[in-house]
Amino acid sequence: MTTSEPRLLADGFTMLESGRWHDNRLWVAHWASAEIVAIDPDGRTERVADAPDGYGWAFDWLPDGRMLTTGPDLTTADGTPYGHLADVAPHGWSEIVISGRGDVYVNGFEFDFSAGVPAPKPGVVAHVAPDGTTRLVAEDLRFANGMVITPDGATLLVAESFARRITAFDIAGDGTLANRRVWAENVGPDGICIDAEGAVWCGSPDIRMMGGGPDAPEGALLRVREGGEITDRLEFDRPVFSCVLGGPHGRTLFALATQWQGFENIDANAARRTGRVIAVDVAVPASGW
Repeated sequence: MTTSEPRLLADGFTMLESGRWHDNRLWVAHWASAEIVAIDPDGRTERVADAPDGYGWAFDWLPDGRMLTTGPDLTTADGTPYGHLADVAPHGWSEIVISGRGDVYVNGFEFDFSAGVPAPKPGVVAHVAPDGTTRLVAEDLRFANGMVITPDGATLLVAESFARRITAFDIAGDGTLANRRVWAENVGPDGICIDAEGAVWCGSPDIRMMGGGPDAPEGALLRVREGGEITDRLEFDRPVFSCVLGGPHGRTLFALATQWQGFENIDANAARRTGRVIAVDVAVPASGW
C-alpha cells in the first residue's frame, strides 16, 4: 500500500505525540517543551500554541474551530476549562478525539510518566457532550492511548497499549459507549490513525523496546483491519509513538518517532532531542476524522 520510501521531514524534537493534520500542516504535541508545533510539507516548523509542560497530553479541534488540550484538565487555548472532568476522575487526561458533531472523548489514568512507577491503574474514557455534560463512558482500560472514530462515525477505537490490542465501542446517539469488544489484538498500539477503508495504522508488538529481542527492529507500524489482518508493515530506526494521515490528498503517513530508554529515563531521553517526523506516501487516504 505504500507508494514511496520513508523520508525525513523534520527532526531535533524532544518527544512528539498526538499528530494531527489541520489547515494543510502537520500539528504535533511537543512533549517536555510545553508547545504545539505545526510543520508544513517542506519541513518548516512553527510554534503555534502553548501547552502543558511534561508528558501525557494531546489536543484536537471542536467543529467550531476551538482547540482543546488535555493535561491536568481539558481546556481551550486560553486556558478555560471545558467540561467537568474533575467531577468524574481525579487524575490528568491524555489522548483526545472529537466527533464531527462535537462529542469529545478523552482518556486518562493514574501514572507519573517521569517516574515510570508504579504501573498505571486501569484507565478510563470520559465523554464531554456539546452542552458540557461530562461522564465516564468506559473503564478498566490497560494504558488507554490513541483513539480514533471510524469513517461512519459509529465506532470509537481505543488503543490499549499494555494489553496489545485495539478495543472498539459503539457510539450511541447521546455519545455514550456500548458493546465493548476486541477490534484487533497482537498489535502494539500507541497513537493510532484510521484510513478511508476503516483500517488502522498502529505500532507493532515485536519491536525491540517491547521485548522483540536484540535483532528486532527499533520501530515499526502496521496497517491492520478489524479482526487483526495485517496488510502492510513499515520499519523504522526508532520507536514510533504516534502516526497520522495527511498531506494535500490525505495519502501521506506521518510517523512521530523518538529513541527510547524507558520511562525511568524519559527526561534524559527528551534532552537528547531524538524526536523526528518521518513521512511515507500510501495508497489509501485519511478517513476525514
